[in-house]
Amino acid sequence: MGRRLVPLTLDNLQDIPQRCRSCVFWELDPVSGEAAVRGGTAALEKEAWISAVLLDWGSCGRVVYVDDVPVGFVLYAPPAYVPRSTAFPTSPVSPDAVQLMTAFIMPGYQGQGLGRVMIQTVAKDLLRRGFKAIEAFGDARWKEPACVLPADHLLAVGFKTVRPHPLHPRLRLELRTTLSWKEDVEMALDRLLGAVQKEPALRPL
Repeated sequence: MGRRLVPLTLDNLQDIPQRCRSCVFWELDPVSGEAAVRGGTAALEKEAWISAVLLDWGSCGRVVYVDDVPVGFVLYAPPAYVPRSTAFPTSPVSPDAVQLMTAFIMPGYQGQGLGRVMIQTVAKDLLRRGFKAIEAFGDARWKEPACVLPADHLLAVGFKTVRPHPLHPRLRLELRTTLSWKEDVEMALDRLLGAVQKEPALRPL
């Protein structure tokens, strides 16, 4: 099985699920996001966001391929590029961290260690760029697939709560710890990334 993790660019944006390409939950503030969805411009706004971040900051995601078939992706960026993050009661993300926005692995490819490989690839990328951690807002009452990752799964793969909240705690993963994970973490990571959506795409917001 050939595995490749490729930086997300405008050239391979079409390889992430259609619904994800038109979801701007994280990329726009709540008011602008709702307006984009109503106006039918969400996909264009998503492309414009990725283009701007690539030009200004660099790689902000990875697409996972197995035998040249796209099977997952992860999206991340400093919180300054993630307007929605300021709407959370446990913001802001720490200045030495990058925000894990969302992640996804197709159900048929879970349980193969792809989650661990993907997060480790992100960790190595961010370590080279001088960051110390990944932070994420969790959903403590997660019941169905959404853009906010379930807090329980984040905790299960090594994130620690840095600011508690009954609904949206902020959690942190020290990047260096991801480089020495053991195989017993693989299943938990696959649960984390698979829980984003059990169907082939994220639901748009």
